[in-house]
Amino acid sequence: MRKLAPWYALAVLVVVLDQLTKYWVSVSFDYGEARAVTGFFNLVLTHNKGAAFSFLASAAGWQRGFFIGIALVAIVVISVLLARHTRDRLFCLALALILGGAIGNVVDRIALGYVVDFLDFYFADWHWPAFNLADSAITLGAMLLVVDSFRPGVARPGASR
Repeated sequence: MRKLAPWYALAVLVVVLDQLTKYWVSVSFDYGEARAVTGFFNLVLTHNKGAAFSFLASAAGWQRGFFIGIALVAIVVISVLLARHTRDRLFCLALALILGGAIGNVVDRIALGYVVDFLDFYFADWHWPAFNLADSAITLGAMLLVVDSFRPGVARPGASR
């Protein structure tokens, strides 16, 4: 268990930072309010009932339980993978970031019924869909998994290398 502590600590740090920033934006902004930070970045309070890029956001409400279920399964699978690969630091770093992000967003879904998003990057009139720190951790973790998959000499059960 001691070998897992740093990875779970990182996941908890991601959750805490994610929830603190979402809380700050939620109490500091009106829904839909945007504040310019730079010429390409705003802070804006939005609520996402869907998944990435608002996928299924306009569904009739069933998606909340669906996305909570997927997140809970992912949390269990990631925990098992962490326990099996404690010595593979890059792999565990990636999983810990994804775990923290998944927990951060599932907390929102359970407590609020939607995910709080607030980071809005744009170019001219084109805006990337708003996202949050949990989404950023998941994305960074996924990128690290891709990098890890190209490392020579790393073999995991079920992986073909």
